[in-house]
Amino acid sequence: MRFEFAAESNKRNGLGTGIVRRVLAASMGILCAGAMTVTASAATSELTGMEIGDEIAGQRPVAIMVDNEKKALAHYGTAEADIVYEMMNSTANGRVTRLMCIYKDWTNLQQTGSIRSARTTNVVLTGEYNAVLIHDGGPFYIKTYLAKPYAAHLSGGFSRINNGKPREFTEYVFGQELVNRFAANKLSAAYTMALERPSHFVFYPEDTVLGSEMVANVVNMANIFVHNKSQLLYNAGTGTYDYYEYDALHTDAEDGQPLTFKNVILQNTPFKNLDKNGYLNYDVVGSGSGYYITNGKAIPITWSKASETAITHYFSADGAEIAINKGKTYIGLLPSDTWANLQVY
Repeated sequence: MRFEFAAESNKRNGLGTGIVRRVLAASMGILCAGAMTVTASAATSELTGMEIGDEIAGQRPVAIMVDNEKKALAHYGTAEADIVYEMMNSTANGRVTRLMCIYKDWTNLQQTGSIRSARTTNVVLTGEYNAVLIHDGGPFYIKTYLAKPYAAHLSGGFSRINNGKPREFTEYVFGQELVNRFAANKLSAAYTMALERPSHFVFYPEDTVLGSEMVANVVNMANIFVHNKSQLLYNAGTGTYDYYEYDALHTDAEDGQPLTFKNVILQNTPFKNLDKNGYLNYDVVGSGSGYYITNGKAIPITWSKASETAITHYFSADGAEIAINKGKTYIGLLPSDTWANLQVY
């Protein structure tokens, strides 16, 4: 109605109908384009529950092994990870930890790492994400696991950066490098296995505060990961948990961002020593207890993983699978023999 009236008015004012039609057509095109922009629904990350570009919706993640020895700091690119696992790398050296950083959007990663070797547990965990493991070697124990049908990996030969450190702390990976290595090794960047469900976790539709009386402003693992003295401190300003180790806030060397998480999942996980050198395998296929922590509160949970390719599910005390908040997640595999040393307050 409004456009018809404008056309009649312009005709009376001496404007040609052809010009009016062209102007109206252009206007309608702009309006339609705007409407499409507003109404188009973006894809959602199965790892974070957050919106992502449609072009990476079917892209499988990568799991990058990052050295967590003090000499390896400062890390590059860890703040970009969607999920970060922390676990013992060895029962020797004060149970030094290593990080496994999982990225959905990895093709444009800048300098990331430094890269180090993988362990058997890392291969098993990538199975539930259909992720490609990015590492530099590992003990001979991993060979059996890397030969399994679900396992995909790229090992070594990544960029060396002259940073003044010993050689083992100088290997980093870039997104374009991964794109090239995927192609050269005929690795699919798309999922190669049917996912158990569309999202890895169950996500709350809106940011949620747990209905729990258990306060969780401090997650102190310093008496568990005694070498790194890992802690997570709740930042009320951001509503996330900032990661600390070696008595300092962990910040990304690339852009100064703190390593921070919306969700914290702690798994009480048994393990087996493989030899006298400290190599070990976590029993991540199985079940156990733990905590889910978000927004300054914690609830006790149980966890269960049925097979090497099955998702690890988390359950509340009533047996229902828990939902978590949208955002980045820290998962700590805390060894059962020191689980009692965990402090949450």
